[in-house]
Amino acid sequence: MKFRLRQMEVFRSVMLTGTISGAAKMLFISQPAVSRFISQTEESLGYKLFNRVKGKLVPTPEGEALYNEVEDFYQHAQRVDDFASDLLHGPAGVLNISSSPCLSYSVMPEAITRFTRRYPGIQVNYHTTMLNSMAQEILSNKVDLAVSVLPLEHINLEVQAFRTGRMVCVIPDLHPLAPKQKISLEDLSQYELISHHPSIQFGKLVRTAFESAGLVFNSRIHIHQTEVACSLVRAGMGVAIVDEFTVSNGAWVGLQVRPLEQDILLKPSIARSVFDRQGTHAEKFIEILLSPIP
Repeated sequence: MKFRLRQMEVFRSVMLTGTISGAAKMLFISQPAVSRFISQTEESLGYKLFNRVKGKLVPTPEGEALYNEVEDFYQHAQRVDDFASDLLHGPAGVLNISSSPCLSYSVMPEAITRFTRRYPGIQVNYHTTMLNSMAQEILSNKVDLAVSVLPLEHINLEVQAFRTGRMVCVIPDLHPLAPKQKISLEDLSQYELISHHPSIQFGKLVRTAFESAGLVFNSRIHIHQTEVACSLVRAGMGVAIVDEFTVSNGAWVGLQVRPLEQDILLKPSIARSVFDRQGTHAEKFIEILLSPIP
């Protein structure tokens, strides 16, 4: 091996701390030892990892690229360590999961609550992430699984839809459309919409629905987060089409939620790596998601 494990560890420490002295403190070794490791590594690899600029270590492009690979390696090593601990302690350990932000209002809190009650020994690390980042998180082993509001498409992902949802309309309490029990896209074409940016999947879905109905899509304000759309509607900026999950728990006082006459469907899905091992804590969480709420 040109790049040995100890060299990776020293290189990573220098990248994280930015200095030879900082890496030495992190690793509990001398500064000359760190310098020697870096010099030997650069010599064995055949290129520079750092430039010395005014007494500081500045990573070269090769150093930056190599660090990304090393960091992925350390993340995977941490997962292996967690798994080894799981084997010792039985039904304990860590489950790392992520989801689309809109599912953090009801779907994920319900599932995580049920999971932790059933498996009190398992720690859950949970965060939200956007659809375009999910595949990378899964395949780099930063999460055991991701729950997306729409199915992910990737050759190395195993994707399973587990429920359906719809886009809905949100309007202020006193809006002219408030008396209607259902709102059509034709109704909404008479107003300026607060909509997701066209580059976001929600934005594409809504725009496509209007085009398919032969209607003009009139939007002056583009947003990236659904809760921002709800805040703008509540402030009186207009009306919006959002996912039902963000507004399902009734947390948005001052807003009226109405179903659309034309369905714009969502398919929340579970995504895992095709290379992932079976029988992990992820399997337990998937069982929770697939089972009906008591």
